[in-house]
Amino acid sequence: ALREVLPALSSWRQGRQRRSTVDGWRYRIVWRPQPEPEKAELAGRWVLVVPAGHLDDDLVQATSHGLGDRARIMPVSGTADRAELAAQLAALRGDADAPLHVVSLLALDDRDAGGHRGVPSSLLSTLALTQALADSEVKARLWAVTQGAVSTDAAAGGPETHRASDPIRNPGQAALWGLARVFGLDHRERWGGLIDLPGTLDEHALRRFLALLGGDGGSQDEYAVRSSGVHVRRMVRAPLAPSAVPEPWQPRGTVLITGGTGALGAHVARALAAGGAEHLVLAGRRGPDAPGASELSAELTALGTRVTVAVCDVTDRAAVAKLLDSFTDEAPLTAVVHTAGVVGEARPLGETSLDDAMAAVHAKVSGACHLDELLADHPLDAFVLFSSGAGVWGNGGQGPYAAANAALDALAEWRRAQGRPATSIAWGAWAGGGMVDEAVAEQLRRRGVPAMDPVLAVHALWEAVDHGETTLVVADIRWDRFLPAYTVSGPRPLLDELPDVRQLLAGQKEEQADEAGEKGSELPGRLAALPEAKRKRMLLDLVRTHASAVLGHSSTDAVRPARAFRELGFDSLTGVELRNRLNAVTALMLPATLVFDHPTPTALAEYLRDELLPPEPQPEPQPEPQLEPEAGGGTPVLHELQQVASALQAAGDDDTRRALTEGLRGLLAQWEGQTPPPPATVDDELAEASDEDMFDLIDRELGTG
Repeated sequence: ALREVLPALSSWRQGRQRRSTVDGWRYRIVWRPQPEPEKAELAGRWVLVVPAGHLDDDLVQATSHGLGDRARIMPVSGTADRAELAAQLAALRGDADAPLHVVSLLALDDRDAGGHRGVPSSLLSTLALTQALADSEVKARLWAVTQGAVSTDAAAGGPETHRASDPIRNPGQAALWGLARVFGLDHRERWGGLIDLPGTLDEHALRRFLALLGGDGGSQDEYAVRSSGVHVRRMVRAPLAPSAVPEPWQPRGTVLITGGTGALGAHVARALAAGGAEHLVLAGRRGPDAPGASELSAELTALGTRVTVAVCDVTDRAAVAKLLDSFTDEAPLTAVVHTAGVVGEARPLGETSLDDAMAAVHAKVSGACHLDELLADHPLDAFVLFSSGAGVWGNGGQGPYAAANAALDALAEWRRAQGRPATSIAWGAWAGGGMVDEAVAEQLRRRGVPAMDPVLAVHALWEAVDHGETTLVVADIRWDRFLPAYTVSGPRPLLDELPDVRQLLAGQKEEQADEAGEKGSELPGRLAALPEAKRKRMLLDLVRTHASAVLGHSSTDAVRPARAFRELGFDSLTGVELRNRLNAVTALMLPATLVFDHPTPTALAEYLRDELLPPEPQPEPQPEPQLEPEAGGGTPVLHELQQVASALQAAGDDDTRRALTEGLRGLLAQWEGQTPPPPATVDDELAEASDEDMFDLIDRELGTG
């Protein structure tokens, strides 16, 4: 009997472990009601950035009227680039000293960019605007405004979203949330926030909107304003409810997997084949010529599934329509799993071209839109979209990718509100391949997002479809690593309701209280009280500590003071992260090009010293010693000695002066017929050195001074 019980117990235990692991990966976005915002004085100057063809829109007129004569409208054409927008901002700013606030209503332009379905023109103009703000010397804060881009239902994304009381009305505008969120991460000092307004802006919603613009929302930066009140965005844990599954998903007929021969598509295909799918269609740009396609087809066939590997670029609407028309009634299409898309190279928004942004969104969103529209009247059991956590919390250096994934999540909510099946999962990193290569996967691991077991990830997908989830985050997040990097430039209220984060933040506050003298505006005072050598050491340690944290090192040993940041492994993205960290601890507004302008830790520490402390007073220049020539006009030797005396006045660093001193003493000893004294040894210098001299000496001996 025991032999029969043990396997059952083992299976039960494994099931509990799997359930616990997957539950630990599940999160959801919710919207929490907030107290009524107080009416605030709208100080400063305001610029409404408006698409050129929408100057008469109700939202533009209502906002302009509400801001009064302090507001100026800045029309933007669809072809405007960052330089043009920067010039417009500078002209509107003028010479006034009042703060400038920029309110972007660019979301009103709902045209597709470049004829690419699902790529809003407003996304590209918003990218150009963020670049113009970053380029400009104008000190301004950006508010990005949308209408009907989010749903404030109590548990948006859960099964109850099927009966949404506040459905998404403009899913395309959600892409701006993904992009603008990344701008807020990279440029906290220029960030106001995101505000979504209702489709109809009544007097109650307008009053709340203006109150948010003029008020002090603290750290809040993601709002949804409705006639009923104001809501803020939060991410919460979402363990699976212990309830029976009303309609478990049983794959049948034909299941289409876009990106089917890629790593993610292959993991899904294996699970569907094992689950009984009759016919799998693996669609991709290269079809049977894709690496590993023939081996995957053979593997799936061996599981008893008929496999078709099709050539289809899902961004091409005609190609998608042709593929869908090829399915027969014998094995009708019953489910779609859209995994196609590309991550692209991570780079700051300031280095992202409009063409690159359009390509990144086009690759992921256009195909989803084509499938949604072409299958609008086709009965499906499942319509699954592969999204990413980048669209939920924003990843520095991945603005267009974040935009694309935010758009996919919104498309799923919009479909579900229309009564059609849809599940969008914002994934973390997958092991066994996926959307990123090994180098990026290692970087994600160091930042607190380790790769998930593909078997468990597919299990999470299956459960999400079983339980009628609309949007869901499935990611293994190690908050002790993730949180410090994510909050380096300021608090992120998105995470306020996560118990793990609350505990970590409580610990951080205690540490910050203990180290308050080293933070922000108190740092200059502490530096000023130190001798110069100790200032250098303190700032160099500060730079090396934060550089090590950005690179994922456990100590500062690998960050040599004189080694170039590029050689240490810094790129434009990690350079921005280091800049953000140093902004937070110094209270400075450092440029994004910091590690390129000051290419070594030593050079950067010297720059910080100059920025944090006023220049030391320079001694009054002393008159050059004049050597009186002998009667009769002197000699050439005296003339040359005069030149030597002038050159000595320009002697710079201590090492040079020390060498010159020893040389002059030697010459003098020879002139007087004496034996020159031996050069000072390290022991001699240590015996006579002050504290400041000792630090300088150690730096010289180690090659770090």
